[in-house]
Amino acid sequence: MIEARHLYKEFKTPAVKGGRFSGVRTLFSREYRVKEAVRDISFQVLPGEFVGYIGPNGAGKSTTIKMLTGILHPSSGEVRIRGLNPHRERRKAVQQLGVVFGQRSQLWWDLPVKDSYDILAHMYRVPAELKKQRLERFAELLNLPEFWDTPVRKLSLGQRMRADLAAAMLHDPDLLFLDEPTIGLDVHAKQGIREFLRQLNKEYGKTILLTTHDMDDIEQLCSRVMVINHGALSYDGTVAELRERIGLPAVITVTYRGGCQIPVLEQPGPVYRIVSAEGETLRIEADLRAMGVMELIKELGTWGEIADLSIEGPDFEEVVRRFSE
Repeated sequence: MIEARHLYKEFKTPAVKGGRFSGVRTLFSREYRVKEAVRDISFQVLPGEFVGYIGPNGAGKSTTIKMLTGILHPSSGEVRIRGLNPHRERRKAVQQLGVVFGQRSQLWWDLPVKDSYDILAHMYRVPAELKKQRLERFAELLNLPEFWDTPVRKLSLGQRMRADLAAAMLHDPDLLFLDEPTIGLDVHAKQGIREFLRQLNKEYGKTILLTTHDMDDIEQLCSRVMVINHGALSYDGTVAELRERIGLPAVITVTYRGGCQIPVLEQPGPVYRIVSAEGETLRIEADLRAMGVMELIKELGTWGEIADLSIEGPDFEEVVRRFSE
């Protein structure tokens, strides 16, 4: 569905030297500063995948998305969307993809939402009957009728995002690019957007590439995650593999019935350590790479009769921060 080969993108800005009016002189000079935004990135995305593309601010996420969608030309390297080059075969390529930028809208600011859909359907040559069928489906999934006749400029952020998602899918593309689709939304609005995206992927087989700073988006939606840092791809795999690679400990909370015998609390072992003990409840940090879950539970069971036990993985945001250092 997506193939990126050795993508590289640099931006040139005039070099500004010392002096009050030096900025004017650089307009006529050939001296530039070069910033590498993306450095030799290669990957493939298969049909039906839901991929998270994450990294710190300035890492190159949005630049990559803009190259994949044909908005920016790579300085070198090549992109294929279903075999098409989005820069040389733009008309054909855009029929295959939908794009949502969280901080920008593709809707007409002063028009009612439904009028924007009429214009987009005409631009993408969507027949009237198909447009009607698709909007009826999206209306139900995204609750569009509540702001159908409202000018876009009067929509809340959550409403506008729902309207933008319907707009991106109006021509029924197989591939959807999402750049920060839940930015600034409240918890309820985020959950509604996630449910819609989950249905697009699972029920309709859409391929989705998502950039986000919200780690809940990644954990709840993505089967695969790619991490970009300083313009280079530093990880490509599953969320679980990323956690394991970093090696942050899991946290086990265990409650005993009638107390327990704690073995040498002040001398933590190499595999686990007791973080706190309150009454009959212990909190333990454990490296589950060195000791399996069942093995650890068996060990904890020798301390007393277990009444309740829960295991929490390491915070994913901390995982990504550690990986990007």
